[in-house]
Amino acid sequence: MLLIYVVAGVIALAISGLKIMREYERAVVLRLGRLVAFRGPGIIYVIPGIERMVRVDMRTITMDVPTQDVITRDNVSVKVNAVLYFRVLDPSKAVVEVENYLYATSQLAQTTLRSVCGQAELDELLAERERINQQIQEILDVQTDPWGIKVVSVEVKHIDLPQEMQRAMAKQAEAERERRAKVINAEGEYQASTRLAEAAQVMQAHPIAVQLRFLQSMGEIAAENASTVVLPVPIDLLAPIMKQLKQADESGS
Repeated sequence: MLLIYVVAGVIALAISGLKIMREYERAVVLRLGRLVAFRGPGIIYVIPGIERMVRVDMRTITMDVPTQDVITRDNVSVKVNAVLYFRVLDPSKAVVEVENYLYATSQLAQTTLRSVCGQAELDELLAERERINQQIQEILDVQTDPWGIKVVSVEVKHIDLPQEMQRAMAKQAEAERERRAKVINAEGEYQASTRLAEAAQVMQAHPIAVQLRFLQSMGEIAAENASTVVLPVPIDLLAPIMKQLKQADESGS
């Protein structure tokens, strides 16, 4: 009977060494404290009492970077948060080279976010977010490479500005829109005056054009106000009178 128990115990102990690793998992095995090549996916065997296994997820991990208080280069206090995408490329390094690669990557992302955003001015932080994301991603990728981790992407999610700064930026945007409106209006006036000057030169060279414009204006008045009476007086009839008045003024002076 004792032999049966011993055999059953040995079989149970042997079976306990069988492990099933999913497609996205790898098993980092330590044999008597020394690293053995990682195993998986599928069915693997870990020698009970001699080998110890650590499961490592190989999928892309999405990590939220908590909100960080940042003072920009132009001394504006803002709150910035981001999201980090990374994955483990070498599970052996992720277990051996760092105590907790998830915690280490999170802390490194927080400090890098504060450092990069603190080196930029507020306008750069708002307008050049893609460049900021790329810079953070490159820094994190270099620093996590010894851990066997690849940083895929970093995205700054939200930049929280103080209420005073929001009001100041709103006033600045309103003033900029007013400036553009005045410039556009002045440009329109300049173009209109230029066209009028060109039209005056054409009419001066061709006096009949004045008469045609006069008749066109009468047509427009007649179409809009049917009760209006217009008595056209040719300017040529008034020319002799104006000439006599001018001569009288000259002789009197």
